[in-house]
Amino acid sequence: MNNIVFSIAATALLSCGNGNDKADGYGNFEATEITVSAENTGKLMQFSVEEGQILEKNAFVGFIDTIPLHLKREQLVVSKALVSSKSKGVLSQINVLNAQLKTANITKERTKNLIQDHAGTQKQLDDITGEIEIIKQRINSVEIQNGPVVNELKNIDVQMAQINDQIKKSILMNPVAGTVLAKYTEPNEITTFGKPLYKIADLSTMQLRVYISETQLANLKIGQEVKVKIDAADSMKSYTGNVSWIASEAEFTPKIIQTKEERVALVYAAKIDVKNDGSLKIGMPAEMWINEKL
Repeated sequence: MNNIVFSIAATALLSCGNGNDKADGYGNFEATEITVSAENTGKLMQFSVEEGQILEKNAFVGFIDTIPLHLKREQLVVSKALVSSKSKGVLSQINVLNAQLKTANITKERTKNLIQDHAGTQKQLDDITGEIEIIKQRINSVEIQNGPVVNELKNIDVQMAQINDQIKKSILMNPVAGTVLAKYTEPNEITTFGKPLYKIADLSTMQLRVYISETQLANLKIGQEVKVKIDAADSMKSYTGNVSWIASEAEFTPKIIQTKEERVALVYAAKIDVKNDGSLKIGMPAEMWINEKL
């Protein structure tokens, strides 16, 4: 009995749709699902996400405890102050020279504009260019003389930047607009880097993946409108869909096909975008009709 049922399903799947009572393609609805994971480790202090909830892009959904990070950053601030005291005037010298370099670069750009307007001379530009090179050499000299201190200060700055980035990533913002499909954690749980928090997908437009034979390719083009039907209470419910993608290579018929002849048949996958009125669900079966009047 099961073999008879599978044989009937296989025949329907690869039908070319020449008759008015047979669809041109069969498949299931799908959507692009995104698993949102934690980008930091710590206690989940707040997490306001529920399955079925509709979230906007960049919506705040919770945060991970950042107190340890703030304390570590304070330690680095103290360390930087201690390191700076090892060489008096290093930072101030570099800051003064960087300010002079900035002013000289501005003067250089103004001189270029004056030359273009025939209000300046090449000698003025050469003079300011030479001054810039001298300032750069002085900065390099100060950094070489105080190399260990400068490198240690730079290392502390890098660590502080990393901590600031971790603090920023502890604030959980929803990356895409959509509907929450699954929730994997709860508030007050300890989360780790890369641990899944929830799964979300945009269900406003669903994609129907169907399979068609080579003979049907000529009748199907990207952007073309087709009719999509799903099972309803008493009859089929119809939607208008648009072909968004057609595979460039053939593949073997999906595993649901049981007969030997149709297992070896090659088909082409296609995706149909259908605006969701709330009735379409992931995994729901549907039919595609190419030539039926829209």
